[in-house]
Amino acid sequence: MKIKSLLSFILIITFLWSGCVSKKKFMALDADYSSIESQLSDCKSTLLESQKKVQVVNRDLKEENKISENIKETKDEIISELRGQIKDLKKQRDKQFTQVDDLTVLSQSASDNINQTIKQLEKKDGYIKHLLAARTKADSLNLALSINLKNVLSKGIEDEDVEIKVDKTVVYINLSDKMLYQSGSYRLTKKANNVLAKIAKIIKSKPELDLMVEGYTDNMPIKNSCITDNWDLSVKRASSVVRALQTDFGVDPNKLIAAGRGEYNALADNATAEGRSINRRTRIILLPKLDQFYDLLKPTY
Repeated sequence: MKIKSLLSFILIITFLWSGCVSKKKFMALDADYSSIESQLSDCKSTLLESQKKVQVVNRDLKEENKISENIKETKDEIISELRGQIKDLKKQRDKQFTQVDDLTVLSQSASDNINQTIKQLEKKDGYIKHLLAARTKADSLNLALSINLKNVLSKGIEDEDVEIKVDKTVVYINLSDKMLYQSGSYRLTKKANNVLAKIAKIIKSKPELDLMVEGYTDNMPIKNSCITDNWDLSVKRASSVVRALQTDFGVDPNKLIAAGRGEYNALADNATAEGRSINRRTRIILLPKLDQFYDLLKPTY
C-alpha cells in the first residue's frame, strides 16, 4: 500500500510539474505502475508460500523431537532400573567375597562352589548389559520405522486422520474410521486403499515384523442384517483391513493378525460427538516377530 501511494504521488507531481503530459507518456507511466503493482503482488504470494513451508517444517521437527524425547525417557528408565539390579548383584558378590575372607579353612568343594557362584554373577552382569543393548537397538529401529512411516503417509493425507506413535517396543498407526470405512459399515473406501497400499509397501520390506490390526467403535448401539453389535462391527472392520492387505497388496498372511476391541478401551468420552469420533478408529500395530524378539534376548556367549 505504501508503494502504491508513493507511485500515485510521483505521478501527480510529475503531472503538475510538466503542466501537460502527452497521452502516450501517461499510458507508459500507467503501464509501469501496473507492472510494479503486479510484482508486489507476486512477492507477497511468494512470501506467504514460504511462511507456510516454514510452518510445516517446524511442525515436523517438533514431532520428531517429541518422539526422540519419549525414547530417551524410556531408555533412561530402563538404564536406571538395570543399574539398580547391577548394584544389588555387586553387593551380593562383595558380601560373598567378605564371607570367603572370614573363612579360615575351605574345603575344595566349598571353593569350587564359590567360584561357580562368581561366574554366575558375572554372567548375570553380562546378560543385563546384553538386554540393555538389545533394547537400545529395538528403540532405534522403531524410531527409524516411525519416521519412515510418517514421511510416506504424510503425502496427501490429513494429519487428523493418521497418528503414528512409538510406545516402547512397538509402533502404532491410528487411522480414523471416516477415512477407512463407509459410515456404519466395514466396507473400505477408495481413500483407505491408498493408505493401506503405502503401509503394505513398508511392511513387505520388513520381514522381521508382524502386523496386528485392531478395530474400535464408539458406544452407540448398532444392529442390522449384517452386523450384530459393536463387537461384531469392530472385528469385521479389522478383518476388512487384513483381507485387503493380503488380497490387494500382497502382504504375507502369516504376518497378519485381526482383532476387534468393540466399544471398549476408549480414548475419549463417548458423551460428545467429538469423543465418539476419536473412539471410532482402527489401530495397526507393528510387532517384532517372536523368534526375532527372543534372538535379541539370547546372549551370544
